[in-house]
Amino acid sequence: MTKNPDVKSFFDSATSTWTYIVWCEASANRSCAVIDSVLDYDISSGKVSTISADLVVNFIREKNLKLEWILETHIHADHLTAASYLKEKLGGKTGVTNRIVAVLATWEKILNNAADTPLTGEQFDHLFADNEEFKIGELSAKIIATPGHTPADTSFLIGETIFAGDAIFLPDIGSGRCDFPDGSAEDSFNSVQKLFEFPDFYKLYIGHDYPPVGVREAECVTTIGEQKSKNIRLNSRVSKKEFVEKRSKDDLGKPVPKLLFPSLQVNLRAGKFGRQENGASYIKIPVSF
Repeated sequence: MTKNPDVKSFFDSATSTWTYIVWCEASANRSCAVIDSVLDYDISSGKVSTISADLVVNFIREKNLKLEWILETHIHADHLTAASYLKEKLGGKTGVTNRIVAVLATWEKILNNAADTPLTGEQFDHLFADNEEFKIGELSAKIIATPGHTPADTSFLIGETIFAGDAIFLPDIGSGRCDFPDGSAEDSFNSVQKLFEFPDFYKLYIGHDYPPVGVREAECVTTIGEQKSKNIRLNSRVSKKEFVEKRSKDDLGKPVPKLLFPSLQVNLRAGKFGRQENGASYIKIPVSF
């Protein structure tokens, strides 16, 4: 019998990010996973805080859970991961797709960061192969490659629940942008079709939400069936050609996320700030003319 996870969600309004704790309450094993954690960062002052991450830490401790995995659906460009902080506080293994190696190579050319950012991905405890199966305590889990938003986006299938990151958003929002290096609207469409092969009743948790002001509050969960029938960009009636044309048009000239460079540098190091100089950490900002 398939065991479905219990899920606790946390919304970071500053970056519109959803973080999840996943475990099985009915299991004797108290292992859990955290998916897409957030480290608070103020770009104006450079100040880092752990308010969001401490909510996760406190919940895990209160529930007497054991942190087994700290998972990333992809290398985020809009928020800093708290993976290193969570590991320091609670233990656990960091995990991301092995496709990150290509992302590391791409950004090294831009950031010149090989001195403190291994290009092998060894800064993560585990690099998942496509379709690799693993365990979170007694829960069965599997990684699904869902590239498009970035070339290394992945979703996690846990029981009859999918954590889709930025592969797809709530039906009234649509999907994630595809204009980052090696992103692809074609891949994004194909990835979502892969998710649509799962039964309609499967739950689907998304990585971000941008609720229309005054219309609804932030939400995090839908179903495969709801997405197939209602997603404004990717419902079952939309062709690949239609999706690619609109996605490409909407992404043209789109401003980069304001936390792009801090996020990438920290997230490519699994949550660490890298080499220190004069007792302080620094973020590189490439300048172009």
